[in-house]
Amino acid sequence: MRTNVGLWWILAVFAFGIGAVYTVWSLLQHGGVEWVGTVALVFLGLMSAMVAFYIGRVLKAQNGELPEDSLTADIDDGDPEIGEFSPWSWWPIVLAASAAIAVIGLAVGSWLVPVGFLVFVVAIVGWVYEYYRGYFAR
Repeated sequence: MRTNVGLWWILAVFAFGIGAVYTVWSLLQHGGVEWVGTVALVFLGLMSAMVAFYIGRVLKAQNGELPEDSLTADIDDGDPEIGEFSPWSWWPIVLAASAAIAVIGLAVGSWLVPVGFLVFVVAIVGWVYEYYRGYFAR
């Protein structure tokens, strides 16, 4: 994690430096500041600095190094229990289809958006209650 903090700070410094070079180059080339690129590079630097600061604070708060940072760690050391998943479930595909229908409805015709929303509701209810009916009921 210490390496991540360093990489994000390097990216922030790089973005600020390139932003300054871009601004000077824009002034020399066109006689004025090209605002879109300048603002984008400055914001890239600000966001990188924000991520670096946050990761640095998390590193300091955890009082130790993660298994990923230790050279003597095994793969199993950083493998926590993250929950129960249904590899046989079709409901995530239905949920993705509902999002696709809604987005296509925004582009093609607004009448498809409620259809996508109804498919979304069916997919969420089906996904939540898939363990209450059928072969995998508990």
